[in-house]
Amino acid sequence: MINNIEEYTQVIARTETIVKYGKVTKVIGLTVESVGPHTRLGDICLINPGQGKPPIQAEVVGFRGQHVILMPLGPMDEIGPGCSVEATGGALHIKVGSPLLGQVLDGLGQPLSGGKLPQGLICYSTNQSPINPLERPPIKDPLSVGIRAIDGLLTIGKGQRVGIFAGSGVGKSTLMGMIARHTTADVNVIALIGERGREVREFIERDLGSEGRQRTVLVVATSDQPALQRIKGAFTATAIAEYFRDQGKDVLLMMDSVTRFAMAQREVGLAIGEPPTTKGYPPSVFALLPKLLERSGTSRVGSITAFYTVLVDGDDLNDPISDAVRGILDGHIVLDRQLAQKGHFPAIDVLASVSRVMKAIVSETHQKAAQQFARMLSYYNEAEDLINIGAYKRGSNRNIDLAVRMYPDMIRYLQQGINERSSFEESRQHLIEHFGKETDHGSI
Repeated sequence: MINNIEEYTQVIARTETIVKYGKVTKVIGLTVESVGPHTRLGDICLINPGQGKPPIQAEVVGFRGQHVILMPLGPMDEIGPGCSVEATGGALHIKVGSPLLGQVLDGLGQPLSGGKLPQGLICYSTNQSPINPLERPPIKDPLSVGIRAIDGLLTIGKGQRVGIFAGSGVGKSTLMGMIARHTTADVNVIALIGERGREVREFIERDLGSEGRQRTVLVVATSDQPALQRIKGAFTATAIAEYFRDQGKDVLLMMDSVTRFAMAQREVGLAIGEPPTTKGYPPSVFALLPKLLERSGTSRVGSITAFYTVLVDGDDLNDPISDAVRGILDGHIVLDRQLAQKGHFPAIDVLASVSRVMKAIVSETHQKAAQQFARMLSYYNEAEDLINIGAYKRGSNRNIDLAVRMYPDMIRYLQQGINERSSFEESRQHLIEHFGKETDHGSI
């Protein structure tokens, strides 16, 4: 009873007993300017349009002299000069808990269907700090995603952060659906940021399926939503994943896409007067990316293994966002358009992809078999043009001869049906048995 009294006392001490108001003076583009109230950067305010209409949430994104710059989290149609602005005294909070499994939420953590949240949830802030680096346990255990090309050749560890780099229409959503259905993680949290509205239901019904949805929380902020809501969608999904990690779960967080998250922040930055720097992106974009990406990873009680998709313009892997994300994450998986055009799915280019923690979490036998597989595939790719036009003569190069003989088996290993699941042990064993044997010319 005493503990409860202390808890209530702390809540009362934090509660603002005086409501602070301001008044809208100007609306320009995506921003609303007001005189007052007294508030802080990142706090949520309520703009009251009057005439009995519900208040509109807005976030404090800056200050200009004595004026507060706000950006609404919803439609701005009803906002005009003279509307009252009420300070809430805090940042955005959402409701989290196990009853969220199977739910589809919007960027603010509310049911996308417009219904009510289930009972038994607790309040949780979306603005959490990344874990202290000294409190992050090393990544030691692999996490199976049920895809041979990844489990065998690009093994992912529990708590690893990986980027999926691809152009549009190369199979990112399909790959994410396969991972969500086949992974051994306890909970999936999937964020669709800036997606086309048409693709949301398709992803839920076709790619995710009922099997994957049962243990998944889906956060959706479509391209027609305000830029700030798209940004909040990414932080809402991350906060939900953090809650489950703190419960001791191994969480799989997938976000599609970080590029659209960066584009949303670009809209916000330019609207409040930031200078465009690298290819039109203001400095706040590159400051915000690590604050989002560093929140996933291992903790003392659980883990968040994260896959972040990155859209590459014209299949160019060197654009500013790709470079920034690749420098933060622990590995990258590249989807190749040429493979997709050949009907090779998943269209993973294993030679251009890398898992930076694989050596620490797999056996030496597994590692050698994966290296030999990559070596043989590289030999074949280098000589492919000569082979296709009939200019290569067998016996000219022993390595290429071996690669040509192994190529059909390698392609069968890399290709996988949408509904085909391969366990981590099956993928590892198949790789070692077929590509790790000793021959007269060395291990293959």
